Amino acid sequence: MQKYEHAFGKNDIRGIYQEDITEELFYNIGRGYTIWLEKQTGKQAKDLKISVCMDARLHSPSLKKALINGLCSVNVGYIEDLGLAPTPIGYYSEFAHNLDGAMIITASHNPSEYNGLKMTFNRQTLNEAKIKEVKEDTFANWTQLPENLSDYDFSTKIIDEYITEQVKTFGNIGEGITVVVDSANATGGIVGPQLYKQLGCKVIELFSEPDGRFPNHHPNPSVLSTLETLSKTVVENGADLGIAYDGDSDRIGVVDSQGKPLTGDKLLLIYAMDIIGQKPTVVSEVKCSQVLYDTINKSGGNAVMCKTGHGYIKDKMKETKAVLGGEMSGHTFFKDRYYGFDDAIYAGCRMIEIVAKTKKLNPNFKLENMLEPFNQVFTSDEVRFPCPNHLKKEVLEAMKTEVKNNPAMFGSEIKEIVTLDGMRIVFDGGFALIRQSNTEPVFTLRFEALTKDECERFKNTMTSFLDDCVKAKA
Repeated sequence: MQKYEHAFGKNDIRGIYQEDITEELFYNIGRGYTIWLEKQTGKQAKDLKISVCMDARLHSPSLKKALINGLCSVNVGYIEDLGLAPTPIGYYSEFAHNLDGAMIITASHNPSEYNGLKMTFNRQTLNEAKIKEVKEDTFANWTQLPENLSDYDFSTKIIDEYITEQVKTFGNIGEGITVVVDSANATGGIVGPQLYKQLGCKVIELFSEPDGRFPNHHPNPSVLSTLETLSKTVVENGADLGIAYDGDSDRIGVVDSQGKPLTGDKLLLIYAMDIIGQKPTVVSEVKCSQVLYDTINKSGGNAVMCKTGHGYIKDKMKETKAVLGGEMSGHTFFKDRYYGFDDAIYAGCRMIEIVAKTKKLNPNFKLENMLEPFNQVFTSDEVRFPCPNHLKKEVLEAMKTEVKNNPAMFGSEIKEIVTLDGMRIVFDGGFALIRQSNTEPVFTLRFEALTKDECERFKNTMTSFLDDCVKAKA
């Protein structure tokens, strides 16, 4: 059991198949999760209702079989096997069928040798504390994996149900819109293109066939190189936009009609301004552009900043009763007209709707026209600055002390310092950000300013200090 310890993370269970992730582990998690659910609900296992689905990885079917056998071994009364499906379909099942929880086999955007598991309860993904409790129940009730696992048939056709609901919600909004959809040979290809066609779009498909080897490119739209084919296809076909999904379709990537990728904060501002008449509360993370927060606030909304990580965003949305949330990576959460979970396919519907209705008012409209506020600033790419994990806390504290003792070090007046996740130093029209990566020995840095020179100065000032500091402490 000890070898499985580090597979249990903050937001899910994840690792390399046959090293960190095995059928033995999934069989026992099925048992442990059930025991944990009994405690949460006060129900006996025979009265629990649980769904299971999986991503396109080659080992997912074997892990799913072990997981379902584990659930059956402790007498779960009702199991829905959703089969190969996007993660949002797993989330959707809990809402649509009034289930006690969902178990989603996926390693999201990780390489093909990885796999993992996301779990839900009470219509929310389990956070770090709850995952730890499931781990404890799993290990406390550990048993040997049976030599021969049973073949159960609990299959449910929920994808058709999901598409029907979206078509009922959006109607024929896509008429006159051409969209290129890159599913990266992951799970989105079995839902997104079909749905957008039913909404009236002309859909050009890229890599829709699920293939857990991901033969065409890595399923991660946050990595710009994965969007090259999408961008090229959008431009060649004169499409209105391009949509990309990550490995389990809970994160969206979008390119405009010029083939230029849109960062997550740009996407979120487009979504926010579409509902700004509601004076919405919108939650996002510390890495996002100051333009996002300032534009929403100046337009009558309420922009709330929180720590990086979709778990933190969901918690802050609940706390503030926000109707929209998102982060740089493309996780987008709609409580406006939807259930509140991150669903890239649904987010695509909303983007198509925005483009279509604006284009009807102005036939010459382009998606990039909505990004004018961002044209007033210069923003750096995300900078990943190496730092050994054991030094990160000490180096960050040194940075904070230096800024406190030398507030003029960046050459611009500091308006505010935000320390809810690392340190975000806010200037007039920009910021300098440093935060610790939760998973890698690096700091994440980002810079923004009213001029290119100022942006470069912020970057050079911080990286120079960090370089000297890390060398001195190494």
